[in-house]
Amino acid sequence: MFTLNQKVVYPGHGVAIIHRIVQKNISGNSVPFFELKLLHKEMTVLVPVDTGAGACIRVLSSDRHVTEVFDLIAQSSQIPYEITASNWSKRHKDYQSKLRTGNIYEVGKMYCELLNIAAVKGLSFGEKNLLKQIERFLAEEIASVMNSEYDNVIEHMRTLYAKSKITCVLPQPQAASTHHL
Repeated sequence: MFTLNQKVVYPGHGVAIIHRIVQKNISGNSVPFFELKLLHKEMTVLVPVDTGAGACIRVLSSDRHVTEVFDLIAQSSQIPYEITASNWSKRHKDYQSKLRTGNIYEVGKMYCELLNIAAVKGLSFGEKNLLKQIERFLAEEIASVMNSEYDNVIEHMRTLYAKSKITCVLPQPQAASTHHL
């Protein structure tokens, strides 16, 4: 399924190249591992070839998926007030869980949601860091798929978003009940 020198996505961390296959002795057995070198980090990861590769890494997204993410970023958005007022730590756990899946469309949705929140009320320090991480993750993969420069992809994503319209939908007041005696 995977080959040497193939670009893959290591969810939550970004795009990597399958650099080589190394053998490791595990409980007396020789086990092959893919050695992944992340493109934009000084980091190497070992992923078991036989049992874990399909669960730990995935092929790059298609051109169609990239187009869907660009369309998502460019569309107008309505943000429910509850999202801007919700508990950051709960949202952060949800975002981290989605980021670990590596699903480019879900990551794109998180990117838009954080940008929308920033437009409405500003972001906390943790939210800003997560937004940077998500933006980097998206741009790395999109640049790899499109054979484009990382900085150009970032600029394009930001331009698309800047052209979209964002509105915050406030909760509707509950209608007073009228009881006649």
